[in-house]
Amino acid sequence: MKPFLIFTLVLSLLTCFCFSPVSSQQCPLDLDYVVRIPWNNSECRGYRNPSNFSSPSKNRCCQTLLSLFGISLSKYLKETSLFQLPNLTTSVSCLHDFQTQLDSLSLPSNLTSLCFDPLQFVTTPNICASIQSTQDWVKKLGPSTALNSSCNTDLTDLTSCDACVAAGFRVQADLIAIDGNTSHSTDCFYFAVLYAAGIVNQFGPESIGAVSCIFGLSIGSNKRSSRKRHLALVFGLVGAAIAAFLVSSLVVLYFWWRSKNNKRSDEEEMGSRPRRPTTVSIWFKFQELEKATNNFSTRNFIGRGGFGIVYKGTLADVTVVAVKKIIESDIEGNDEFCNEVEIISNLKHRNLVPLRGCCVSEFGPGEFERYLVYDYMPNGNLDDHLFPNGDKIGNASLTWPQRKSIIMDVAKGLAYLHYGVKPAIYHRDIKATNILLDGDMRARVADFGLAKQSQEGQSHLTTRVAGTHGYLAPEYALYGQLTEKSDVYSFGVVILEIMCGRKALDLSSESPRAFLITDWAWSLVKAGKLEKVLDRSLLNDDNPKGIMERFVLVGILCAHVMVALRPTIMDALKMLEGDIEVPVIPDRPSPLGHPSFFSEGNKKNTFSISPALSALQLHSGDMLR
Repeated sequence: MKPFLIFTLVLSLLTCFCFSPVSSQQCPLDLDYVVRIPWNNSECRGYRNPSNFSSPSKNRCCQTLLSLFGISLSKYLKETSLFQLPNLTTSVSCLHDFQTQLDSLSLPSNLTSLCFDPLQFVTTPNICASIQSTQDWVKKLGPSTALNSSCNTDLTDLTSCDACVAAGFRVQADLIAIDGNTSHSTDCFYFAVLYAAGIVNQFGPESIGAVSCIFGLSIGSNKRSSRKRHLALVFGLVGAAIAAFLVSSLVVLYFWWRSKNNKRSDEEEMGSRPRRPTTVSIWFKFQELEKATNNFSTRNFIGRGGFGIVYKGTLADVTVVAVKKIIESDIEGNDEFCNEVEIISNLKHRNLVPLRGCCVSEFGPGEFERYLVYDYMPNGNLDDHLFPNGDKIGNASLTWPQRKSIIMDVAKGLAYLHYGVKPAIYHRDIKATNILLDGDMRARVADFGLAKQSQEGQSHLTTRVAGTHGYLAPEYALYGQLTEKSDVYSFGVVILEIMCGRKALDLSSESPRAFLITDWAWSLVKAGKLEKVLDRSLLNDDNPKGIMERFVLVGILCAHVMVALRPTIMDALKMLEGDIEVPVIPDRPSPLGHPSFFSEGNKKNTFSISPALSALQLHSGDMLR
């Protein structure tokens, strides 16, 4: 049977199983508004064929439908005090009723099965600070939050809408801080949206203000105003996560079938020796690595990398290496692993950690352990030197020449990845812990297990966002769009960490509010207080203040929220070297961590964006250009 037919069969079985009518459990949601509200459904036409499943337009359709369905959930919250539905049967029934309403608008009959997993709407204590009801909400956050003061008015007013959206992110940050698990950020924002529309807004979830501002639905015509685009951004976070879940689920089912049917032939073909990469320097035997690391002793444990555990090892020739045992990665099998290793092996640059070799060891029928062997970097990673005690505000001993050298080395390494190889490679996880320091304190970019090759220089849309909170570019975190400037954003954050001596992100309970270094540094620079951004240890007469300030400005520019306003890594490198001038730092949306968003009775936002750039704040599509 052809793979496409199998894929279609799996999808059909899932649809029949998950979305068949359930007569034993009635849906408690009122969905009549679906045909009353003049929402723009143009994005949701033409998805009857699963071959269109990965279309970018499909993501926009699912975001729209999630917003539309969210209206009924916020009404349900208002009536029952429950954020989600009581069980899976009820959720399936409600999605069936939702599809029936969509059918009446002559939309494809499989939209809910393409966009949603019924479990995502079922009550569970394991997400977002264990909140299940409004009572839990009040217990965790108190009787009044930023939403209560910012989202209760008529949200058709643009200024009021902006304030409400900012409050949503503020409450999300508070919930994440309480929860302690940043992977629940999507769920926390989802709850903030439902609470704002169902409990706070005095005009109710079906009001034009709530529909267009809180849920981000385009109302009235197909022409999107800036306000409507703004809310596409707001709910895009949730929509992107749903799309990622569905795509990954179907792909896993398909490859499970394929691997099950091909397992015997694959094993006969590979035998006890999997295909080896053709360009890797050394193919290690497992026994060699086992001996080098003293049987992977905890004493040799260095740390956990982006997709595995790293051990220090000493080879038979007394060469010291770092051995990474792969635990988590996008790599599906040994062939793909070998392809990935071949790509890494061909990368030769002074500022990249060189791959020395690899190993694939079979420990069971068709089951393999995979290892990568790198040159050992004796001075550890940059994070250890910036924040030696794990503090949020560092006590670094790094001198200005060392910091300058590290920043330049990382820039040159990234420039090589983006322009020195074809096709270009996007790292996806540039951060302080992935910048290693050799014996001369020269920086080398590490951890290419998350690297992604581009296609003919185009941006890459991915459903699996890999990276670290605080370093992720907004367009990548929200929409999965990966470009060279996604790495530039992360590089800008690293520059600020080095120059400021502060962590990129602080959501700890000790912090009065979420601290994001990009917002903090930008606010101080715009207020004419650039000197306060610099690490105090750098402020002495021996260090060139003008050059240090230039590095800070380049970091802020690289970490700009708008893709179009960031430089390429080559231009950033020229700015750092002083070959070209750093342009005037452009305005940007007001930082969500700024006190003006939270002060009681504050009527003026000191750092509000200029009218000329207000469209940049509101148009989610513009973030991707």
